[in-house]
Amino acid sequence: MDIATLVGIVLGLMLIIISIFIGGDLGGFLNLPSMMIVFGGTFAATLVNFPLSTVTDVFRIVKNAFLHKTESATEVIDSLVGLAERARREGILAIEKQIYEIDDPFMREGIQLAVDGSEPEVIRSIMENELTNLEGRHKTGQSVLHAMGTFAPAFGMIGTLIGLINMLRVLEDPTQIGIGMAIALVTTFYGALMANLVFLPLEGKLKNRTQDEVLKREMVIEGILSIQSGDNPRIVRGKLLTFVAPKDRKTEERRL
Repeated sequence: MDIATLVGIVLGLMLIIISIFIGGDLGGFLNLPSMMIVFGGTFAATLVNFPLSTVTDVFRIVKNAFLHKTESATEVIDSLVGLAERARREGILAIEKQIYEIDDPFMREGIQLAVDGSEPEVIRSIMENELTNLEGRHKTGQSVLHAMGTFAPAFGMIGTLIGLINMLRVLEDPTQIGIGMAIALVTTFYGALMANLVFLPLEGKLKNRTQDEVLKREMVIEGILSIQSGDNPRIVRGKLLTFVAPKDRKTEERRL
């Protein structure tokens, strides 16, 4: 589980709530019409902008921002180098026995292609197409969150206009002015809060996850092609280390 995502959202909400309590009353910020305008309007606009299946998938995508388990870059390197050592020692056909022990479907598919004797160009083409499609699917989910982050403040402004119009209609009745002003200001607050604490940060987190996954899959492609060509395991590790940030290379370089 990614604690940072949960802590960030909870911490942000706590600080806002504490600030409200210090300066006034939390009840003044709870307004049902404002919630209907922002949350309902944002969801409705998202349905207009995207197919229903894409919108419903966003809940599964958001779950990945909180529950995300994947191999580190060093674990990927170790897995590929282990396969390279066996292939070097016993031949590439020997690693076929390990294929079903590999948890990563992408790596498993690539190893199977290599064991089957596919040409390197074919392996690279198939795996890069898979990688491109992966990025496309991820970008679609991220675009939903980006759109929601755009719509929420806009509906906050719509709520503000509604509140101001209602307020101007009842200027002769001072008791109604406060209600209109509450809707006007609280709706903007909801829109800005949801956009800047939830939707846009989650989009950014998922973008980072995609970049990390793409990098590791590029490592897998390079590693499999290197194994197929019969490179020494030390060479395989050296090639894969070029994908790792310099500050993270020191531990791995000691193993060369």
